[in-house]
Amino acid sequence: MKRRGHADPEGDTTRSRRVAKELAGPRSVAGKINAEVATLLGWGPAIVMQFAHPLVAAGVADHSAFARSTHARPGRLYGTVRAMLALTFGSHDKALRAAAGINTIHDYVHGRLPESAGIFPAGTSYSAHDPELLRWVQATLLDCLPRAYQLFVGPLTRAEKDRYCQEASGAGSLLGIPEGFLPTTNSELRTYMAAMMASGQIAVTPAARALARELMHPFYPRLLWPLYWPLKLTTIGLLPPAIRTAYGYPWSHREERALRTFGWLVRHTLPVLPSPLRHWPASRRVGA
Repeated sequence: MKRRGHADPEGDTTRSRRVAKELAGPRSVAGKINAEVATLLGWGPAIVMQFAHPLVAAGVADHSAFARSTHARPGRLYGTVRAMLALTFGSHDKALRAAAGINTIHDYVHGRLPESAGIFPAGTSYSAHDPELLRWVQATLLDCLPRAYQLFVGPLTRAEKDRYCQEASGAGSLLGIPEGFLPTTNSELRTYMAAMMASGQIAVTPAARALARELMHPFYPRLLWPLYWPLKLTTIGLLPPAIRTAYGYPWSHREERALRTFGWLVRHTLPVLPSPLRHWPASRRVGA
């Protein structure tokens, strides 16, 4: 039976299957960006941005293992990254299976907003299959991952940023996002993000703050803090200023300099690293 609200992988059109396959791989811009392990540092700010949408925050708080268990978070992140790698570097069948897995998880994520937030009154229904929420989640990744790549790996041209958006829109149909719904250029992305910020739909709730706090202050031994501090610095530093302020995160010239110094160190270290330390195994297998 076809699930409500998203595409059935077995019923996708030939065009959507072909686009999803053609736009993946090591020679795409998505392949270039997603192959780098350092790009993982862009996931933190993207996730915190996603929480800034009250309906997304409610869905995560009510249904995700991320909210329920500290120990489950590494596994949840690993699963998310693995799905992204499958969509980018996997075979046609692996990409379809990854999309089906995401859609299955989304089947269970639905409910109602417990209290009013932004323009949303209490009781507003939410669903992880809502194309509007899927578009916001996708847009945060389109915004943050290229910026993390530029900070930690190297520059991207305007054409590459446009191509990255176009590639992501091709795979969106597998996740139930209507064709033409996602931004296909960096200019369209910037316009969409500005419109969302002005619409009242983005409002940091207590649930969002709690989720972000758990993301940036996990229960890890103090000995691991020196390794975790750069992730927190990057997560806060790559947030749009308005969202950073809404969360109440301080940000000074000192922190900005620290982030730029960290980025400089990573950029100048990566070229001397062997590929197994720099690139995800999935990308190396496809590029071999």
